[in-house]
Amino acid sequence: MGEGNGLIDHLVYATPSLDVVDRLGIPVSPGGQHVGLGTRNFLADLGGGAYLEVIGPDPDQPDPPQPRPFDIDSLTGPRLVAWAVRVTDIGPDAIAMSRARTDGVLLEWKLTPWVPGVLPFLIDWGTTPHPSRDAVHGSELLSFHLTHPSPDEVHKGLSALGVDVPVVEGAPALVARIRTPQGEVTLR
Repeated sequence: MGEGNGLIDHLVYATPSLDVVDRLGIPVSPGGQHVGLGTRNFLADLGGGAYLEVIGPDPDQPDPPQPRPFDIDSLTGPRLVAWAVRVTDIGPDAIAMSRARTDGVLLEWKLTPWVPGVLPFLIDWGTTPHPSRDAVHGSELLSFHLTHPSPDEVHKGLSALGVDVPVVEGAPALVARIRTPQGEVTLR
């Protein structure tokens, strides 16, 4: 799961309250605020250039005029809601975003819109330092798979992106198994 096109960039674990970081069982470090979106995140390096993003409402920001990303406002509990595939030269129609790290370094990236479901969104970090480099280390992504009622349809979408992730039949979900210094954690 190293760097390059078609590889997992990060997993998104969204939560209605960032209090979950204390109970997650995965060491995370502060990422930063998404100013204007009403969110902040915490990060954990997962090895191979991938990372976990834990994202939720930022109590230090006012409620945004639009819904928070990843359907955070409608969540009743934490959930693995999305994943990103790293690409280069994403194109002009991508959404430009940025945030300042806690040390003041500005990260800038482009991404395609997130669509609820099991298919990934695409992200291009350009020349920005990848967040996995400064996230707390010590965890490792052991496995990642998708469940969906129509696995063959999902495989077609993944193949078009050049991504090879297992898909098993079941209710739509993302499932990650992560080794941490305290033991294994499964996120759904």
